[in-house]
Amino acid sequence: MVKRGLQLLYAVLILHVLWALGAWLVDRPILPTPWAVYMYFPHLLNMDLWWNIYFSLYRLALSLVFATLIGVPLGIMSVRLPKFGALFEPLVYFTYPIPKIALLPVIMLLAGLGNASKIITITLIIVFQIIIGVRDAVKQIAPTMYQVLDVLAANRWQTFVNVTGPASLAGFFSALKIALGTAIATLFFTEMYGTQYGMGYYIMDQWNRLDYLAMFGGIIVISVVSFLLFLTISGLERYCLRWQNK
Repeated sequence: MVKRGLQLLYAVLILHVLWALGAWLVDRPILPTPWAVYMYFPHLLNMDLWWNIYFSLYRLALSLVFATLIGVPLGIMSVRLPKFGALFEPLVYFTYPIPKIALLPVIMLLAGLGNASKIITITLIIVFQIIIGVRDAVKQIAPTMYQVLDVLAANRWQTFVNVTGPASLAGFFSALKIALGTAIATLFFTEMYGTQYGMGYYIMDQWNRLDYLAMFGGIIVISVVSFLLFLTISGLERYCLRWQNK
């Protein structure tokens, strides 16, 4: 734990050194120094910032929940039900490379400019990552595991609880950590259009106002929140997969 903490500290220090060096080389207001941004931080900590953080987290959380509820069952079914998988997998391979963010204008026309269009867009983008992660994890289960359960006359629920479910969790959490980064990037993009709340809107609004200190402050807030979310998912992963170390 101490070693990982030191590695994180070194990474943060290196990023700040590079940032300060870039600010010194550019020497323009558009790229302030880290010290200037942190000195300006007390002016940012108001209800407006907290509301923007709340709306972004709300959209992000719902998108992750919906992607999980859709992606996990489909990933498992594509392996456990061969006929379904034969039809479903080509569909995944065909639609996964399509840039779903290009569908945002269409989704906004159908679902409106509110939260729904943003949540649908993020869910569409990350659900494929979860489907593929879960599917690959279930595919790696040794056939002998299922054969043993067949000998023991286990039903489908017992098979899921003892083999398929635990195996899919490893792939799910790996995919979820990757999907988190994709979801945050997509969230930022979707909040730039047709909304008045959210960290994406907040950063672009500060950029339009030429308030670069506040803009970089918002970027730091997003980075910290994203890191805390990643730590939360990693903690849940360690707790849910604690049996792997036994």
